Amino acid sequence: MLCLMIFCGSLSYFVPQGAFVRDAGGNILPGTYVKGQVEGISFLKVFTAPVRVFASEDALTIIMISLFLLIMSGTFNLLDKTGGIKTFIVSIMRHLRDKGGPVVCITVLIFMLFGSLFGMFEELVTLLPLIIVFMLSMNMDTMVGLGACLMAACFGFSTAITNPFSVGTAAQLAGIHASSGAWLRIVFFVIVYVILCAFLMRYLKKITLHPQASFTYENDRKKRENLIDQADEIPNQQKIFRVYAVFFAVQGLLLAAIACIRVLSGFAIPLLAASFLIAGLTAGQIVCRNFKRVLAYFLQGAVSMLPAVAMIAVASSIKLIMVESNIIDTVMHAALQLLTGKGKFVTILLIYGLILFLQLFIGSASAKIFLVMPIVLPITAALGISPTLVILTYCMADGFTDVILPTNPVLLIGLSMANVSYGKWLKWSWKIQLLLFAVSVAVLFFGVMIGY
Repeated sequence: MLCLMIFCGSLSYFVPQGAFVRDAGGNILPGTYVKGQVEGISFLKVFTAPVRVFASEDALTIIMISLFLLIMSGTFNLLDKTGGIKTFIVSIMRHLRDKGGPVVCITVLIFMLFGSLFGMFEELVTLLPLIIVFMLSMNMDTMVGLGACLMAACFGFSTAITNPFSVGTAAQLAGIHASSGAWLRIVFFVIVYVILCAFLMRYLKKITLHPQASFTYENDRKKRENLIDQADEIPNQQKIFRVYAVFFAVQGLLLAAIACIRVLSGFAIPLLAASFLIAGLTAGQIVCRNFKRVLAYFLQGAVSMLPAVAMIAVASSIKLIMVESNIIDTVMHAALQLLTGKGKFVTILLIYGLILFLQLFIGSASAKIFLVMPIVLPITAALGISPTLVILTYCMADGFTDVILPTNPVLLIGLSMANVSYGKWLKWSWKIQLLLFAVSVAVLFFGVMIGY
C-alpha cells in the first residue's frame, strides 16, 4: 500500500493533469475531458496523506466506516470470549448429532449465513477444532470438518448478502442502499450453498464406502482414540444460548428492516453499529455480570481491528494523492479509452482480475474497497454498469480465494489447527474452486445480460 502511495505520487511527475465535467450527482460526463500540464505533487503531501485524509471531503465516510469496523470487531470478540458463538453452534449441533449426513448441510448453512449476513470469517475459524471433533464423533473426517467450517465461513463471506465489511462498506462509498440488488446476491448464495453441500456429501459418500480413501484417515484414527466432547467445556450453556439467540434475532430483524424499509436503508451503517454496540454490551453483561471484563473483551476486539483501519487510511490516501495532483481524471480518461467498445462483460472480467491480483497482497476486504472503488465506480458508471454489479463482482473476487491462496494467514492457521498440509488441502479443494470461478463468471454474465 505504501508502494502504491509512492507510485501514485511519482505519476504526477509524468502524467498530465486533466479534468472531466461532472453532473449534479458527481458522475463524469464522457467526452468532456480537458488535458492540462504536468505538475508534480510535493512528496511531503504524499507521506502525510494517510493523516490528512481524515480532513478531506471523504473524512466523514472514512471515520464512520472505521468506527463501524471497530465496533463490529469488538462485539464479535466479546461474543467469542463469552462463549456466545461457540455455545450457539454447539447447542444446535447437539440436537443434530444423530442426523448423519444432513448435519453437514445444516452446519454449512449456519456458517455460511454468519459469513454472508454478519461478515464473520476469522471469528468462526476459532470453532474449527470443535467442529472437527463433532464430525469425527459421527464417523466423518477432518476434511469434512474443514469444509463445513473453514470453507463454509469463507464462502458465506464471499456470497455476501448484507456482509457489512464488503457489501455495506462498498454500498456506502457508492451512495446506494446496502439492500440494492440483494436478490441476485441471495440467488448466488443459494447456488454456492448447493455446490458446497454437494461437494461435501459426495466426498462423505466416498469415505463411507471406503474409509481409507479419506485424506486424513491415519490422523483421524488416532484422534478418535482420544475423542473428547468439547461441547461441555462452557458453563451455563442454556443461559448463554438464550441470551445470544435474542442477540442474533435482534440483528436479523434489523437487517430485514433495513432491506425492506427504504428510509432505514440510508442509515444502514450507523444503525447496525449502534445495534451491535448496545445489544452486544448488554448481552455480554447479562452473561458475565462483570462490566469491566465485558468492556475489556470489547476493547480487545476493537484494538485488533486498528491495523485494518490504518490500511483503510492508506488506501484512501491514494485517491487523495491523485485528486490533489489532479491526475485522477486523466487516469480515468485513459481507462475509459481502453474499455470503450470492449463491452460490459469484458470490463467486469477485468475488474474481477484486478481484485484477484490485489488479493495476493492485501487481505483486508475493507482496505481493498477503499483502494479500488473510488476509481472503478466512476468509470463503470460512465460505461453504463451499475454499482450493484460492481459490488457483486468485488465480493466474488475478494472472498473465495481466501481458502486457497497460501498468502492468507487464516487458511494457514486453520490447516495448522486441523493438522492438514497445504498440499493435501490444495489437492482436495482445487476442483470446487475452479467450479466456483466458472459459476461466478456465469452469474456475472447473467447480470450483464439483464442489466442488473
